[in-house]
Amino acid sequence: MESPLINIQSLKELSSNPKLIILDATIDKVNEKIDEYNKDLIPNSLFFDIEGCFSDHSSGLPHTMVSAATFTEQTQQLGIDQDSIIVVYDRWGVYSSPRAWWMFRYMGHKQTYVLNGGIKAWQQAQLPVVSDYLTTTKLGNFIASPQSQWFADKDTILASLETQSATIIDARGEGRFNGTAPEPRSGVRSGHIPTSSNIPFDRVLDGAYLKEKKALETLFTTHISNHKQNIFSCGSGITASILALAAYQTGVNNIAVYDGSCAEWGADHALPME
Repeated sequence: MESPLINIQSLKELSSNPKLIILDATIDKVNEKIDEYNKDLIPNSLFFDIEGCFSDHSSGLPHTMVSAATFTEQTQQLGIDQDSIIVVYDRWGVYSSPRAWWMFRYMGHKQTYVLNGGIKAWQQAQLPVVSDYLTTTKLGNFIASPQSQWFADKDTILASLETQSATIIDARGEGRFNGTAPEPRSGVRSGHIPTSSNIPFDRVLDGAYLKEKKALETLFTTHISNHKQNIFSCGSGITASILALAAYQTGVNNIAVYDGSCAEWGADHALPME
């Protein structure tokens, strides 16, 4: 499949495939928590713990990408193989699942897809849900192989400002981007990285779903470059991944996510901010 998205019908058709791995990658939103006591899950789901074992807590930043060695170890414990077909969803719709998709693509696993609509699409199809995750004792054989073009850090951004070698697209709301609304994290400046443009992440969504391809193409027309790297930023690397997924859905391949995003850039007063 060329699309990074998968729908309910295609997932049902894959359900008997022994290579299928279904991952729930749900995390809390800023100022909004998911109900962990009344979980609705797709049967046979495993938990992909973005906030826990798939974040580098030594960085001092939220959701920082783990090392290839850690990613390898943790995915193998989930029983993930080199040839696994991974379908990621979240319980919001499309929110944190694109972050997991991006992590797998950065670590070299191409057969990773986001369930468009998440658990809400599953429930709308009147399919059964469960309240507990699958437990697995099988050790997978996946070995992470980072693909550097998918990843951007502070140095990448600084270099691009000097060379004008990239476009930077910010997924935060207009107020935070323009500096008229405060950042939710203490000590972080509002405003934006110089030269960046703004597409609030909810503009690529239609409720719980990613918008249709044509609507996304129209939205990205003045923001995306076919000749430069397109770097997506946000508050902490989560909603930037939604834009990255949406751009990839339109056929844009030269994309990267700024892992530290505003949590890093906005906290460093030595870095330029507009």
